[in-house]
Amino acid sequence: MTGFGFTLHATDGAARAGTLETPHGVVPTPTFMPVGTLATVKGLDPTELDAMGASMVLANTYHLFLRPGPDLVHELGGLHDFMRWPKPLLTDSGGFQVFSLGDIREIRDEGVEFQSHLDGSRHLFTPESVMRVQRLLGADVVMAFDECPPGGADHATAERANRRTLDWLRRCRVAFEAVAADVEGPEQALFPVIQGNVFDDLRRQHARTVLDAGDWAGLAIGGLSVGESKPDMYRTLEVLDPELPADRPRYLMGVGYPDDLVEAVRRGCDLFDCVAPTRNGRRGSAWTLSEGQVNLRAARYARDRDPIDPGCDCTTCKRFDRAYIRHLIATDERLGERLVSIHNLRFLLRLAEQCRARIAAGDFDGWSSDWLERYRAASPASHDDEQAAS
Repeated sequence: MTGFGFTLHATDGAARAGTLETPHGVVPTPTFMPVGTLATVKGLDPTELDAMGASMVLANTYHLFLRPGPDLVHELGGLHDFMRWPKPLLTDSGGFQVFSLGDIREIRDEGVEFQSHLDGSRHLFTPESVMRVQRLLGADVVMAFDECPPGGADHATAERANRRTLDWLRRCRVAFEAVAADVEGPEQALFPVIQGNVFDDLRRQHARTVLDAGDWAGLAIGGLSVGESKPDMYRTLEVLDPELPADRPRYLMGVGYPDDLVEAVRRGCDLFDCVAPTRNGRRGSAWTLSEGQVNLRAARYARDRDPIDPGCDCTTCKRFDRAYIRHLIATDERLGERLVSIHNLRFLLRLAEQCRARIAAGDFDGWSSDWLERYRAASPASHDDEQAAS
């Protein structure tokens, strides 16, 4: 994989600052990847993502498989050309989506048979088919197909999922190499997914067996945004940190709330994704450092001439006040959803930038403790706002 590499530039405790090199550009880490489920970050133009500092975007294999279909995307030049995003892209395997379908999917050793949520048609995802779909989509980084047990799963269930995930990983590796020779496209890197729920022994064991199974360009940590407690998430990351090689990027899947991002950086994670910034934006829920999460639908903002966050440098905060955004949200104007989404994404991207700078300066530990204390002190009042906005 001549087009891929990872360089570690600085550390502060377990926190790391580095760069991930891909055929479509360099990704500074730690960083947040906006989620473009259907080859678009909802409501935003790729030039807006670029302007706010996004260096890598995630797209979803399950949804793009159903529509418009991977063959059509490949015919149209692959995801980069299709969505007009020239920078690095990552596609997940679709595993989390098919497992979350509940009663309309069946898991077996061969793969997962599922029913489309769109039209009820039935499909089968196997390690081999998922590698082919991701090859056709053409992202820089592709994910191995894994079984993600639900939050609250018992030890035996998580152990069975680990065994199946390891078997599927071996099949993914063979299929990844075969389809690369068979289907024309850009160079890609395959990341395995480390599972094990919140069981320390299973996480350690799975990390070691995954590392024994190949020389990977990077590693993903799955199953830590599926309903477990935050202390369990943080403890699991601490368990994994010494097990993972320092010279490979670590992608914590599906995690991207501000405090979780900072806590995960403190525990050695590099890449993050989450739908929360745009999902919350569509509900009128915005992140701030001084007030936590605020519900801009609330009547108290009807005459508020301040920006969402006076300390934010996003285009929304530079141009618009809370009163106007509250009006847009209250009247279901889509501009309001876009403006809050822009703010939330920039909030996370800027937070990652601050993490990188503090790691490089050697004062990340003290800064992150102060940041978390300030953010959490403002957060209790914001939880009611979030529920009201949902």
